Amino acid sequence: MAETRHSKILIIGSGPAGYTAAVYAARAMTNPILVQGLQPGGQLTITTEVENWPGDSHVQGPDLMVRMEEHAKAMGAEVISDYISSLDLSKRPFTAQADSGTTFTADAVILATGAQAKWLGLPSEEKFKGFGVSACATCDGFFYRGKEVVVIGGGNTAVEEALFLTNFATKVTLIHRRDSLRAEKIMQDRLFKNPKVQVLWNHSVEEVLGDTSPLGVTAVRAKNVETGETTDVPCAGFFVAIGHAPASELVKDQLELHNGGYVKVKPGSTLTSIPGVFAAGDLTDHVYRQAVTSAGMGCMAALDAERFLAEQDEA
Repeated sequence: MAETRHSKILIIGSGPAGYTAAVYAARAMTNPILVQGLQPGGQLTITTEVENWPGDSHVQGPDLMVRMEEHAKAMGAEVISDYISSLDLSKRPFTAQADSGTTFTADAVILATGAQAKWLGLPSEEKFKGFGVSACATCDGFFYRGKEVVVIGGGNTAVEEALFLTNFATKVTLIHRRDSLRAEKIMQDRLFKNPKVQVLWNHSVEEVLGDTSPLGVTAVRAKNVETGETTDVPCAGFFVAIGHAPASELVKDQLELHNGGYVKVKPGSTLTSIPGVFAAGDLTDHVYRQAVTSAGMGCMAALDAERFLAEQDEA
């Protein structure tokens, strides 16, 4: 029989924002429940080297997230491996349906669902996903030992993926539609100094080419955005690193959104357009998108939620 669980605070998502919110909410003796989602630990679990987390000059992303989860549990938060498939914010207590069949109800909700990789939207990209097309070099780079790969993108993510892939691949071609990168200068310097990396400027990817038996990528077709001329770049793996989109599907028709789907919060707070619902981390942040700012917002969300619950008790 399907179970119903109630908590004062339900936290949806398990990146730095979610786990930090859980630490603070648990310390306030609210006995929060955190539902991890499809990717426990969030985007940092697919980031190897983290050099900008205060207190750790060098830490592996997955290790950092394991520590955060353990910290939340140690403080008394209940961490549940499940996925929230629907959320009703029309009345309190709020109701969330989980993939397992469990129903969660809560007096306050903290949304920390983060962001997810964007794709190019090509039929051929979809065809080869998992068979040479990936959005996660740290997940799949190992499979391309001694092979050539292509990365598309121009920001920090693309440069990080390209550099990581040089540990395995014989050659990494970075394709970017402009003539300069958006990535931090220190990252660009590392990229340009790496002899395994070649940058193909002013190009977009038109199609992923490959074999069907067995299914696998053999090249990508790149088009010069200025001349229209196409070039086939041989590769065994194609990594899409063109940014992320906020994971706001659960609330897109319920909360006020802006800037392409980010949850809008009251300036200087984590308050959304519905009282008792708070949002933190990359779900709300289209500017900074850093682990440390997400964690800070997780702290804010827990404090905002505690304040909200105290006001409800007084009313």
